[in-house]
Parts: sequence; structure tokens; C-alpha cells
Amino acid sequence: MRPAAVSRTVFAAAHVVPDPHADTTPGGPAVLDWDATLAFRRHLWSHGLGVAEAMDTAQRGMGLDWPAAAGLIRRSAAEARAVGGLLACGVGTDQLPSHGASLPDVRAAYEEQLGLVEDAGGRPVLMASRQLAAAATGPDDYLELYGHLLRQAAGPVILHWLGPMFDPALEGYWGSGDLDAATETFLEIVAGHPGKVDGVKVSLLDAGREVRLRRRLPESVRCYTGDDFHYPELIAGDDHGFSDALLGVFDPLAPLAADAVRLLDAGDRAGFRAALDPTVALSRHLFGAPTRYYKTGVVLLAWLAGHQSHFSMVGGLQSARSLPHLRRAHQLADGLGLFPDRELAAARMRKLLAVYGAEEA
Repeated sequence: MRPAAVSRTVFAAAHVVPDPHADTTPGGPAVLDWDATLAFRRHLWSHGLGVAEAMDTAQRGMGLDWPAAAGLIRRSAAEARAVGGLLACGVGTDQLPSHGASLPDVRAAYEEQLGLVEDAGGRPVLMASRQLAAAATGPDDYLELYGHLLRQAAGPVILHWLGPMFDPALEGYWGSGDLDAATETFLEIVAGHPGKVDGVKVSLLDAGREVRLRRRLPESVRCYTGDDFHYPELIAGDDHGFSDALLGVFDPLAPLAADAVRLLDAGDRAGFRAALDPTVALSRHLFGAPTRYYKTGVVLLAWLAGHQSHFSMVGGLQSARSLPHLRRAHQLADGLGLFPDRELAAARMRKLLAVYGAEEA
């Protein structure tokens, strides 16, 4: 296992591998292939990356239910202890029904998940809540609820701002559809709880906004970029600072990303950009609109790279992207040298094409 980078803290948000033989239906309980799912986490740790567990990339809110997520957190935490890996875990409210939850319901749901993550030994990531977005009437509700959670948290947490391009139900989060006003509420929460916020993860796909927010954070608070369109420039930083990373695209990019960040450790910002800039075309393709379906391309690449034996997803989301989209993902990833066995990747892609009756391309 390679040591973690020292110049940046870097998490890869990891996908999950379902049991392809389980008799499940969309909307039903998720059944995971634990061996393959945990093996992929060991792959990420082996490169010195941290693992962000049970988050958007793991299909939270898109097939991975809370009982499965709870089991995933416990098992990943045990694996992290065994290998000395860095682990952050998503804390949400998805044990609640989609509609009709009250603010006390939301608070209790957050508390349940926060307690589980803390007991497991993971670093909590307070994820944006669909139920809170539906129940809140304005900024004060966010200030009160997040303040309560931060006061009772045993240690520093990561706050997560996930934009509506990733989840349309989060439109108007922090109490306003105006992003400038939402930013002020967000920063008020951070400033009001010194010592309880390790960092903020910003997933708005707006590099300029992230930089402006980053420059206003207290010195002790990290900015973890979740911008899968502009991550090289944000991680490289400028004379005023840089972003750390918590990125879904680092799931397929793990070896390349880890090598690139070590160039920053050596002070080689230009080398870092030269290594990572060519990956942006693949990332922009995977995260193209509708962005929330980026997980399909991520799982495709894991299958093509040999990390799992099948291309299936919780809830059947392997069908969420078109054949041309998947074919282009393979081409871009192959051009970056991401596949340890190019012939295996090509053979598996041909099999997928054959299912669609498109073997010729």
C-alpha cells in the first residue's frame, strides 16, 4: 500500500458492486457483492487515496437504501482499520420517506446515521438531504438543524453542498435558489462552529464560485472539490490556496490521479497539470447531462478494467446511459491508458456491443 499524499487530502468516492444473481427489482432492497465491493476499496487504498464511502457515487438515493449503506459503512470501516486507510462516510436522511418528513424527523434521521458513522470510526460527511430541502422554509431552518448536528458531533465533520445537477431535489438548498444568498448561509454555518468542520465538499461544477468560497473559509477548514469538470486547476490551486479533493471521477482515475498528486508533493505543479489535464475530457463525458447518471460510466470502466466480473448496477442503472455514450467512455479511458489489460477491456466492450446487436463498431 502506497502512503497517502502529503500536499493534498484526496478521497475517491467509490461505487458499489451488486450481487448479479440476487432476485431484486428497482426500488427494492439493494443486495451487494461484498467481496467485489470491498476489494475495490482496497484497490483505492493501495494507491494511497482515501475512500469516500456510501455517498452519491455509491448510488445513495439512487438504489442504495439505508440498510445496505449502513452495512457498507461498517464493513468498509473494518477494512480501513485493517489496512490503515483513510475513510469518510456519508451521513444522510434516506431512511425517511421521500415526502412528508418534518424537521424533527430529519434531525433524528441525521443523528441516527451520524452515530453509526462515528461508532464505526469513519469521518462523517453531512450530505445534503432531500427531506430537509422539502421541509425547510428558509435559511434559519438550515442554520438551526446543522448547528444542532455540529454541536453534538464527536469530532470534525465534512459539510457537503451537492448541486441540483447531481440531484434535482436539492434545488434551493441552504434556503435559497440564489447561489450567492445560499453561500452566505453556508459560510455562516461554518464560521459559527470552529473546530467542528474539517472541511466543505463543493459539488456545483462552477470553478469560479468554488474559488471565491474557498478564499472565505477559515484557515483551518479545507475545501474538498467535488467539481468533476475543473478538478485539475482547483487542486493545483493558485497563489491564494488550493482545493483538496473528494471526487467520483477518482474512482476510475485512481492510479493516474494518485501519481499526479504525488507530483504536487514534489512541488511540480506543471507536471501535475500535464498528468491530470488530459483526463478532463473523460470526466466531462462521464458527468455530462443528466449528470446524476454518471455512475453508469464509472461502473462500466470498473468492469472493463477487471475490477468486477459483470456490468450491472443497483436498481438496474446500467441501462441509464446510451450505447454510444458507453462506447465513447471506453475509447476515452483506453486513450488514457486506464486499463491494466487492454485486450480484456476490448473483449468485454465487444460483448456489451453484441448484446445491443452492434458488434461491428
